[in-house]
Amino acid sequence: MAVLKGADRNSIVFDPFCGRGTTNFAAQTYGIKSYGFDASPIAIAIAKAKLANTDVNSVMELLDELLQLPNVKVPQGEFWELAFHPDTLQDVCKLRDYLPLKRDTDVVVMLKAIALGCLHGPMTKDPHNPSYFSNQMPRTFSTKPNYSVGYWKKKKLFPIFVDIRTPIRKKAEMVLKYIDASGARPTNIVCTDSRKPSGYRKIAENIDLVISSPPYYGMQTYVQDQWLRNWFIGGPEHVDYDINSQVSHESPEAFSKSLAQVWNNISKRASEDIRLAIRFGGLRSRKGCYDSILRESFKMASENWSIYYSRNAGSSYKGRRQAETMGDRAKSSPIDEKDYFVRFT
Repeated sequence: MAVLKGADRNSIVFDPFCGRGTTNFAAQTYGIKSYGFDASPIAIAIAKAKLANTDVNSVMELLDELLQLPNVKVPQGEFWELAFHPDTLQDVCKLRDYLPLKRDTDVVVMLKAIALGCLHGPMTKDPHNPSYFSNQMPRTFSTKPNYSVGYWKKKKLFPIFVDIRTPIRKKAEMVLKYIDASGARPTNIVCTDSRKPSGYRKIAENIDLVISSPPYYGMQTYVQDQWLRNWFIGGPEHVDYDINSQVSHESPEAFSKSLAQVWNNISKRASEDIRLAIRFGGLRSRKGCYDSILRESFKMASENWSIYYSRNAGSSYKGRRQAETMGDRAKSSPIDEKDYFVRFT
């Protein structure tokens, strides 16, 4: 992130919508301490791992320890029979059931995130070198059960046995090349609604720099799109259509008000020279100009925030998803995003 290149190494960076921890990981590479909030436990599990400090051998030792534990109950039904080989599913369920019983150390955090990344994806042409546990699926989102079953039957695709040690080792070797030099720990990533003041007690210092990308207005299906990963971290065996969000999508005005609550909370933990760098966009299918929504949110805030510069940032659709692995699911493409630079006045 270019905005971090010139930042003071003693700065405190905060992302109130941290998602999978891109801001926090970038801050870590510059040796800058950061904090991140998000309401999604899936995103938080991945973001925490980006601040974890462990090694491949420790991850594999923990994996072997868990796989040697007694068998556990596995979900039943046609989807599960076609999604995973039964022996692979048993190993996946051991991780699902036994990982939460472990203390939340860096190695536990890392193994959970790596398993989430390997949970589903395209089938490999080399059965001895798989990258994912599942039958053919996209790696970035979980197709719904009925659609998946119909696709697999039509294509006559059946799950092969995957020794989950192989993809987990591959992933661990790929991601564990970086050293944490920032002083931030996985505990700096918090699963909370950034509108609520209580979560900000976790931030020990004043915030100097906010780098964030709030969700688009109308984009509220993250949990449903990640339902299989949500199951792995303790969610139900089916798609949960109850919408959980840390901003209101009821109307553009309600969305602006939700963002204003976040800016108010940040202002109470802000240093005198705080700066905000916000990337924001919108969906073609939703009414309400995203530029107006963001600008109105700062007007609604109790402090005098000023957008002193904005610029076009292109479209987030570029390189977005490999949805062609199971058909094109994109019904509404995003429009161009903008970067906004904000300060106190």
